[in-house]
Amino acid sequence: MEVVPAWAPAVGFTLLPHVGGFLGSNITKREIPAWYRTLQKPSWCPPNWVFAPVWGTLYTSMGYGSYLVWKELGGFNEKSVVPLGLYAGNLAFNWAWTPIFFGAHKMGWGLVTLLLTTGTAAAMTASWYNINRTAAYLMVPYLAWLSLASALNYRIWKDNCNKK
Repeated sequence: MEVVPAWAPAVGFTLLPHVGGFLGSNITKREIPAWYRTLQKPSWCPPNWVFAPVWGTLYTSMGYGSYLVWKELGGFNEKSVVPLGLYAGNLAFNWAWTPIFFGAHKMGWGLVTLLLTTGTAAAMTASWYNINRTAAYLMVPYLAWLSLASALNYRIWKDNCNKK
C-alpha cells in the first residue's frame, strides 16, 4: 500500500516556492503604502497590482520545474545534490529579498540579493537543461523577470539613495 499518493510530490514541490512569497507578502503589504509609495520610480515600473500574479505564476513554474528534476533524477540522491541544491539556494536568496528591500529598506543590499538570485537562477537553469529541458524552459520567464526586477531595483536605489 502506497503511503504517499503519487500526486503529492508534484503538488508539494509546486507549492513550496509560494511559502516564501506568502510570508514576504505580509511585509510588502505593510510597506507599499508606508514607504514604497514615497520612492521615486522609473516610468517603466510596473503597477503594484502586477507583482502578485507574476510572482504567483513564476513560483508555480519554479516549483513544478523542481519537481520534474527531482522525479527525473529519482528523488533526493547524489545526482540531485547540485541541481536541487542550486534551487534551494535560489529560493533562499529569492525569499530574502523582500525582508531586505521592503522590511529593512536596504535598496542596495536588495540589489545584491537580486543579483545573487539571478546568478543562482541562471546556474540552476543550466544544470536543469541536461536533466529535463521542460524544467529548464520553465525558468526562462523567471530569468526575464529577474532581469527586469534587477534593473528596477538598481534604478530605485540610484534615484533614492540620498533619501532617509
